[in-house]
Amino acid sequence: MQPRDLSDHSPYVPGRGDEEVARELGMDPEELITLSSNENPHGASPDAVAAIREHAEAIRVYPKSSHADLRARLADRWDVSEEQVWVSAGADGSIDYLSRAMLEPGDRVLVPEPGFAYYGMSAKYHHGEVSTYSLDRSDSFTQTAETVLDVYEGERIIYVTSPHNPTGSTMSIEEVRLLADATAEETLVVVDEAYGEFAELTSAVSLLDDRDDVAVLRTFSKAYGLAGLRVGYALVPEAWADAYARVNTPFAASELACRAALAALDDDDHLERSIESARWGREYLRETLDAPTFESAGNFVLAAVGDADRVTEALQEEGVIVRDCTSFGLPDCIRITTGTREETRTAAERINGVLERIEPEVDA
Repeated sequence: MQPRDLSDHSPYVPGRGDEEVARELGMDPEELITLSSNENPHGASPDAVAAIREHAEAIRVYPKSSHADLRARLADRWDVSEEQVWVSAGADGSIDYLSRAMLEPGDRVLVPEPGFAYYGMSAKYHHGEVSTYSLDRSDSFTQTAETVLDVYEGERIIYVTSPHNPTGSTMSIEEVRLLADATAEETLVVVDEAYGEFAELTSAVSLLDDRDDVAVLRTFSKAYGLAGLRVGYALVPEAWADAYARVNTPFAASELACRAALAALDDDDHLERSIESARWGREYLRETLDAPTFESAGNFVLAAVGDADRVTEALQEEGVIVRDCTSFGLPDCIRITTGTREETRTAAERINGVLERIEPEVDA
């Protein structure tokens, strides 16, 4: 017996972790600066950690009340109805929910290239097909409605990532509106705002008041520092919000994840410190690195370094883990997550040292 043909499915390639690299190099993980997965270097809110400890014994029960409480809290945060909040196991869980709710076999989705691989992966899991639109490197990966519409052919779902991973570019609310206006009535524009807290940008959630063709993805993995708990959510139009009950995985977000997320939402000080740190770090990297970089609204910076694999390997020997962007189709680029101020300064110094030794040929 064999599974169905999965030869057209490519596995997701994550950033390398400190324990993995430490084992490979025979180093202590504590010696490494890990800036490869856009995680919050300041960790989770102390209140979220306390909530996990407080509710640890509750793991024997399903997260019925905590899940309901989190939906209500997020609905209040975004001024939408509770039915419009689809809590999931990470934002990628919400991508699966949207695939289940929207796609018939053979329906197409339109995704950015470069971009987050899971958009297309989820579509294929649900027997959909994938088309791409390209972000132009020579134009600093600028995102406009026209960029998407140039190749749009009536796809069922269009994914926009703002801020975009791995480039850091954004699509303004005005451009999202133009895109939704110009597409067919049965096309859903999904705006992935996983890095939205770091950007000085109006959220596309504001479009949900008078549209039924836009949805927004958000997560607690980045600014809130809860990546290990896997909790995210989608905000969807009220007109079809009740589809959640028909497509959601039972109790997908765990009891402790919901409790931690609730506590994190109340710790504004920790969130603001994390945002300020990321904004400082991305500017410091762009000003300091001896390599062409791209303007970023996320908690990371994309840098053109020549041979990304060679530079990444050399940096690991120096105790710095960054993301080789070859899997994004950018084999000459690395993505550097902003760390603490000390980590960011140290990483920049070591990156420059490696670039000086390797003398890469770069082209922004």
